[in-house]
This record gives sequence, C-alpha cells and structure tokens, in this order.
Amino acid sequence: MSGPGGGIAQAAQVYADANAASLRWLLARPLLGPGFLNSKQNSITLADYGPNDGSRSPEFTYGWIQGRGLEALVTHAAFFAGSDRGLTGAIDAVARPLYDILRRLWERDGHAYFCYDADLRPIIAGADGASSPQAQPAEIYTYSDIFVLKGLIAAAARYDLPSLDGYLAELPALVGAIEGGRFQMDERVPLLARAAANQPDDFGPRMILLGAAGMLKRIGRPDAAGFAERFIAHVLERHLDAVSGLLRNVPGMDVCNVGHGIEFVGFALDHLPDEADRALIRQLEAVLLASFAAGFHAPGIRLAVSAATGEPTSPYCPWWSLPETIRSAALCHERTGNPQVLDVWRKAHAAFFETYWRGELAIAYQTMTAEGPVDFVPATPDLDPGYHTGLSLLAAIEAAGRLGANGALKTSKGA
Repeated sequence: MSGPGGGIAQAAQVYADANAASLRWLLARPLLGPGFLNSKQNSITLADYGPNDGSRSPEFTYGWIQGRGLEALVTHAAFFAGSDRGLTGAIDAVARPLYDILRRLWERDGHAYFCYDADLRPIIAGADGASSPQAQPAEIYTYSDIFVLKGLIAAAARYDLPSLDGYLAELPALVGAIEGGRFQMDERVPLLARAAANQPDDFGPRMILLGAAGMLKRIGRPDAAGFAERFIAHVLERHLDAVSGLLRNVPGMDVCNVGHGIEFVGFALDHLPDEADRALIRQLEAVLLASFAAGFHAPGIRLAVSAATGEPTSPYCPWWSLPETIRSAALCHERTGNPQVLDVWRKAHAAFFETYWRGELAIAYQTMTAEGPVDFVPATPDLDPGYHTGLSLLAAIEAAGRLGANGALKTSKGA
C-alpha cells in the first residue's frame, strides 16, 4: 500500500487473490469424518497432522474451527458469486453438507463444543491425546456456541431460509448467558456453573458475539442484533483504561490482549450505522491507535501487553491480530480519513504479507516471535479456515469499494 486510491485498490486486489487462493487450499484438502473441514497442517513444516500427533490429530474435531469455517465459507461464496462462479460452486459443495452436520450436532446437544472425538462425543482432550467426557450443563454457554451458532445463521440465510428464524431465536439465550454469568471461557476444563460464575470478567465473550452483528446486517436481519450497542457501551465503560487508552482484559487488572482490543474495534465499526455518534467513532479510533502502538513489535502484534507500562509481556505474535488490524483500520479509515489510521493499515498489511503469508501455499505462519516462526498454538492447532484472515480481508475489500478504490476486482484462477 502506498496511499489512497491506487494503494488501497492494489491492497484490495491482494486480499481478493489471497482469499481465493486460501479457499482453494482448504477445499483441495480431503474432508474429515462425515464432511468436516481439514486444516490440520503444521504451518512451519507443512506436514499434515496424523494419528501420533495427540490432540492435533484428525481424531479430534474442534467445534470452534468448524463453526468459524462454515461462516467463512458461506460469506465468501456470496462474495465470489459475481467474479468466480466456479469457486462459489466449489465452496457451496462443501459448506452445504457441513451446515447439515453442524445442524444435527446442535439439535442433538442444544450446544456446540470445543472438541469432539471420532464418535462426535464432546470431550476434554489433553495435548498427549488422552481425553475424558466433557460435562454438558444445559445452562452454560461457551465460545463454541457462539462460533457454531453464527455459522448456522449465516448458512441458513444462504441454504435453508425457513430455519433462519429458529436460529436467530437462540441468540438471546447466548446474550443472557454472557450477561448473567453463565458463559464459560475455558473449554479445556469441565463446564460447570460455579466455574462460569467465578471466572474473571473478561470482555472476550462480548467481543466475539459482537462479531455476529455485522453478519446479521449483511444477511438482512439487523433486528436480531439488539445486543450490539449495549455490548459496545459495556466494554468501553468497564474495560477502557483512561491513561493508556487500552482495553484491559479484566477491569482493574494489568493484562491487555491488544489483538482482542483491535478486533473489538473492527466488530463495533462493522455494526455501527453511518450516522453513529462521532464521539463514539473517535473513541474506537483511539483504542485502535493505542492498541497498535503498544502491541506492534516485530514481527507482528504481541499477544499481551501491560496497561501500566505499555510494554509487551509475551514474546508471541499470532497471525490473526494482523488481518484483524487490517479490518479495523480499513473500517476506521473509511469513517475518519485519519492518516494515522491509514499508516496502521499499511504497517499491518506489510507485516502480514511480507512476514507471515507463505505465498505460493496460501496459509500464514500461525505464530512468530522475534526469532521467527514457532510451534505455539494460539487456540486450536487447526489452521485458519478463512475466518480471522479471510473475513478480515473481505471487510477491508468492502471498505475499499465504498471508498471507490477497488474498481472491478478479479480473482486469480490459477492461485
């Protein structure tokens, strides 16, 4: 990127090509089990995970990944329908059956779970591959519920419209769990009411569910996102540190996951209408700038920094926070035209595509430190199925289009 106009247009084309190539990589891989997405590949060695790789092996299915992947696939199918009907058809051929699989699991359990065994039973899996059954209390909700329900809503809007209202009607239970102390963040331990009630007041659950608001707007159901502005206000009122401008993970505690702060800004801007309060937009812009300034240390954005000192407290730089920064900066620049925000966009773009993106194989290194790629798993060992990277870049493409900068995008059929 070199600046407005041509720079942004060029970036938008890079994003479209990267997303198309990444989807082709994912779709070319053999499906697992009854039709699950297979991104079980080591981002450093490029070796596929096998039966001797413990919790990374194909024996374990992560509800997080499959739900994220379903939302990403159906969103990209709609995007590429006008420029690459062949790619859209290939996406639909995988996404439609995946919707049916996740729909049946949701109907069976009333929830989604972080990890399933080969028989699709919810389990807690250790790194060595040992496992135990997961508790299934009906009143406790988790991140997996958010990701799978978002995927089901997005897919129902494309493939199964009569079922859409039913899935939308399940959103209030998720909102109520988050606001009522019945949402458990740690899914690697037994799900228990007392665990959910006693966990720290992290803004993560509100931030992640806020991501549904923009999707609901795109499928023509913004009426289902009544929680969104309440979530935005809650996070800014309780978690914003007035001195550093960072979002503290937990009020009163020092740790800041600046990637989550940046992701929150992107989701908020994706939801807010054009006529949103300008003071709120400037406040979100300030969180983006402060979070990037504190977190961006080569080669990427550190996993955690101190609110008190602004210094990184983790050596790890996961891939996902860079495309999330591209999304947030693009949406913010569209609103404010601030050259500082454009500079953040440029820097995040350069860091991601020059350092993390593997190029010919359209995947990113999952985690890096100052010494280079490291085998550190941020959340699940499966690689990104078009969610953090693809949906973030897609939002930037759409922002570029509204800025009049991308013209007629084309996809690289040979990618």
